[in-house]
Amino acid sequence: METADFFRARIDAMINLSDPLAVLATRLPWDQIEAAVAAKFERQERAGQVLEGHDLFGPTQVLESAGSTNAGRPKLSIRLMASLLYLKHSFNLSDEEVAARWSENVLWQFFSGMAYYEHRLPCDATQIGRFRRDLGEEGLEHLLKATIDTAVAIKAVRAKDLERVIVDTTVQEKAIAHPVDSRLLEIARHKVVSAAKRAGIQLKQTFAKEGKELRRRAGGYAHAKQFRRLKRVVKRQRTILGIAMREVQRKNEGPDFAPDHPKAASDLMMWLERAERIRTQQRSDKDKLYALHAPEVECIGKGKARKPYEFGVKSAVVVSHKHGLMLGARAFPGNPYDGHILSAALEQVTNLTQDLPVKLKHIVVDLGFRGVDADNPDKQIIHRGRFKSLNPQQKGWLRRRQAVEPAIGHLKSDHRMDRCWLQGAVGDALHAVSCAAGYNLRWLLRAIAGADDRSRVCV
Repeated sequence: METADFFRARIDAMINLSDPLAVLATRLPWDQIEAAVAAKFERQERAGQVLEGHDLFGPTQVLESAGSTNAGRPKLSIRLMASLLYLKHSFNLSDEEVAARWSENVLWQFFSGMAYYEHRLPCDATQIGRFRRDLGEEGLEHLLKATIDTAVAIKAVRAKDLERVIVDTTVQEKAIAHPVDSRLLEIARHKVVSAAKRAGIQLKQTFAKEGKELRRRAGGYAHAKQFRRLKRVVKRQRTILGIAMREVQRKNEGPDFAPDHPKAASDLMMWLERAERIRTQQRSDKDKLYALHAPEVECIGKGKARKPYEFGVKSAVVVSHKHGLMLGARAFPGNPYDGHILSAALEQVTNLTQDLPVKLKHIVVDLGFRGVDADNPDKQIIHRGRFKSLNPQQKGWLRRRQAVEPAIGHLKSDHRMDRCWLQGAVGDALHAVSCAAGYNLRWLLRAIAGADDRSRVCV
């Protein structure tokens, strides 16, 4: 076999080309993925700057730094970065871990389109996060769509099998500590004091030592179930937080105060607003703040005995009824009623399967999706509430509704959906789609391995 580099062997000569990941590397539509997202990474056109000058003929104007330039560090290939996202969520790795393992794994480098093995990091771990942010939810949906198209192309599923789906909702938990009043109040005090110092405000008293002691006492009283003493400690924490906030507000609104930096002033106002929410919210209030760094977190109860309340965002999951292929995953902030998000979840599936001869016909759901037939007029919604009116075939479909539960379990335990570390509501949306793409990649690997085993048995 001819090689372009005489001193190095090509990767395809070092690996087993019948390995499922090697087979999948040649079947995924990489060209379509790159064409779909390439516009997001084009060099931006710059307006430039007009410089005025003088020459022998009088005043002149010169436009500089306009248009686009190729200066700077060369861009990494889209296939490399997309493959890192696939591998990250397929094998439940962090950004740092997937970059480190890529440098050691010949098969992963072949999957990423490399011709020769290179023992180096593919990129800095922070570049993976920036690539994911620049892709956005629409770009990540292209990665998910590629896995669905590949499953049909390799005949792991038939396009007709995707006409019947199962829809369910789950909670995508955020990476926050369990919200308790004493901890939130102490963090709010610390954030307000720190932001005031960065803005150039000198406080008479920060309550740092007392705040630390009150936090320790609150933990001890809560552990010992001494709730009356705990209530007194929390009341004192609210008091010292209010004292610190009022002093900061007085000095911030003073006529002779000028912040050291505009961003420091804006950050101070943000922490003051969130701290006021923490200080004034009560147990029975709506729209409570559960984490100062993640105000989008919601408290959602799904009726689980082992975990009555989960803190994150509601997400809808759509899987194919027969094979369990993930056809859609989407985050829905605001904790809406399950039935109200069904049409939006099915719309995502329609967009992802638009290149296939598929039209959704049968939707198998639980009782949380009752009463939304008018919002989905061209689809048959099957649930237990209308069991007596179903024919034997539809009753059989309904008995398989529980197949979505293990899919959600694997999505959480094996593909990182159990805890979202990405920032903001946008991070929740990106994380849900990324986990679904990683789930489908592992599904394709199992399908390819199963087809290889069946061919060996036939031989």
